[in-house]
Amino acid sequence: MMEDKNREAELRAEIKALVEQYYYEVKKPEQEKPYQEGDRIAYASRVYDEKEMLSLTDAMLDFWLTTGRFADQLEREFARWIGVKHVHLVNSGSSANLLAFMALTSPLLGDRQIRRGDEVITVACGFPTTVSPILQYGAVPVFVDVTIPQYNIDVSRLEGALSPRTKAVMIAHTLGNPFSVREVKAFCEKHNLWLVEDNCDALGSKVSIDGVTKYTGTWGDIGTSSFYPPHHMTMGEGGAVYTDDPLLNKILLSMRDWGRDCVCPSGRDNLCGHRFDGQFGELPQGYDHKYVYSHFGYNLKVTDLQAAIGVEQLRKFPEFIKRRRENWAYLKEQLRDLSEKLILPEPEPDSEPSWFGFLITVRPESGLSRNKVTRYLEDRNIQTRLLFSGNLVLHPCFDQIRGTDAYRISGELTETNRIMEHTFWIGVYPGMTKEKLDAMARALKEACS
Repeated sequence: MMEDKNREAELRAEIKALVEQYYYEVKKPEQEKPYQEGDRIAYASRVYDEKEMLSLTDAMLDFWLTTGRFADQLEREFARWIGVKHVHLVNSGSSANLLAFMALTSPLLGDRQIRRGDEVITVACGFPTTVSPILQYGAVPVFVDVTIPQYNIDVSRLEGALSPRTKAVMIAHTLGNPFSVREVKAFCEKHNLWLVEDNCDALGSKVSIDGVTKYTGTWGDIGTSSFYPPHHMTMGEGGAVYTDDPLLNKILLSMRDWGRDCVCPSGRDNLCGHRFDGQFGELPQGYDHKYVYSHFGYNLKVTDLQAAIGVEQLRKFPEFIKRRRENWAYLKEQLRDLSEKLILPEPEPDSEPSWFGFLITVRPESGLSRNKVTRYLEDRNIQTRLLFSGNLVLHPCFDQIRGTDAYRISGELTETNRIMEHTFWIGVYPGMTKEKLDAMARALKEACS
């Protein structure tokens, strides 16, 4: 047996040595290729080295194809890093939002359970999967306007959006810029509302309130993250949902894992010692607890192959945040002279953003149009992106419910529509070089001249 183990270790070491050699001879030269005028400048990309490839190789050789030791490790280390008690990995940031919202529909929450017809305050200017779970369940999203140049919810509109059916606020920190956590959190506490922070585009951002500084995603009741390749760190596909609340944690785990009542991890049975002696619902006495379902759940688990990449990405993450902030600040300085033609972004007060991108709103009174500027950049191989949906309620997915009581708009969406027509963004990801930043700034100046 010992000889078998030794041979396995030898083979694993040989394979990993070849993988490391492959990285240094093939992948590293690709990553370090100097920028030349006209090369593609992506808005975002994965940043990795041989360590991710070696960790992935370890997981592949384990051939434990579902969630396992790497997922357990990443959940522990991510919880410690971000400063929460409970983290559950899922297969995408969109699944994290689905899980976060659906947890609030659990009957275990009593009077605070979100039921069909209840309202959730949110914004129309963002990514659709912040809103989709609300509509799909049968709750009512209530859309309020946002601000420019922070591109976050206009907190002066919160009280006007409130109704007797309001149960929660579910909004994102936009492209790394935190929303006004102090005001939103105070509003939620005043009216006994849940707060879900969609942290998918802001991992690593910080907010300070009354001398306390914490990461975004940890101020509300539930936070969510995405580990899609363009995001702050990546597992390929993947995400996370996190909370400090023990009851929400129990619900999140149940709904992530098929809705089951049992908390035994895969491959381990009867941790509680009462697998065959419980009474649940109207089931027979002693029904196998592994097959008791307390919620209508899903299977949203991540694989160990993905988590193995995330373990190494998390170790690089402080440097990733530093680079994003430096790149954003450099672009801001380079573009300062264009402020009469472009509205440049501003960080939220009392925040330290971990920037996902550099948002720009074209001033139409200057004679420019967004399409003219973005086409100019794209023609020069500089990738641009809009602020996601712009105004979600104007998209085809709303065609069949437009004008119904499936959703509500509180006030006018003036700035939301302005963003839809005039706003775009470019990248500041950690792999962005000074040469690429200079090329983007130069192209923008040319487009505005």
